[in-house]
Amino acid sequence: MATELARIPFDGRQIDIEFAWLRAERTERPLLVFLHEGLGSVSMWRDYPRQLCEAGDLRGLVLSRYGYGQSTPRPHDEKWGVDFMHRQAREALPALFDVLEIGAGRRHGVPWLFGHSDGGSIALICAASAPAMVAGLIVLAPHIVVEEVSVRSIAATRDLYRQTDLRARLARHHADVDSAFWGWNDIWLDPAFRAWDLRPLLADLRCPVLAVQGEDDEYGTMAQIEGIHRYAPHAALLKLARCGHSPHRDQPERLTEAAVAFISTHT
Repeated sequence: MATELARIPFDGRQIDIEFAWLRAERTERPLLVFLHEGLGSVSMWRDYPRQLCEAGDLRGLVLSRYGYGQSTPRPHDEKWGVDFMHRQAREALPALFDVLEIGAGRRHGVPWLFGHSDGGSIALICAASAPAMVAGLIVLAPHIVVEEVSVRSIAATRDLYRQTDLRARLARHHADVDSAFWGWNDIWLDPAFRAWDLRPLLADLRCPVLAVQGEDDEYGTMAQIEGIHRYAPHAALLKLARCGHSPHRDQPERLTEAAVAFISTHT
């Protein structure tokens, strides 16, 4: 899909964020903002955002976070802190919404957030921290705590990046693939990150939430979405058989059906 760049203030400087609109002419329909996983980008969603928006007659906004895709790369000597997802949710995303006129009383209205993995965690933080910014959430394989299975799989991914063609395959999706990979990998494998925990925030969720997890997810267990429901009992859960960490790739039809029904119910 064709993308543009939006310039936003972040961390004391101006950075560019890659984005693409889907079905922007459907101004009366809900807007779904797609937030990618730890190694994702606009292009790594492939065609799923368009398929979902067409199935639900929705508008879409797909973006690459700072350090990913064609957005401003992370300088190689810049180390992300344990709060990197909180900063994306509380600083970078609101700044982008300001530039693109998204929000209450603005051109594009209050959006739904559709987040995968780290993007799902960012969506949860955003909705809990600023309830007026978000109409609803659909989160795929979100993280609310750091599990041992996540750390093992991320360490294994580091080995693949060093020893296989994974780097070359990811390079097709990022202006600076080492910036994208090591920014994510280094902080997730930092011992300090073991204390990262979203559970204290979850009781502040007010919007509709659909949390989705694959039964074969190699990066997390059902404890992640069950934890969301424990602290936010109104959250609906979808557990998918024969599905790994990426429900939109492993079970796209089932996910689309559930997402469209959920948005329709709460719109």
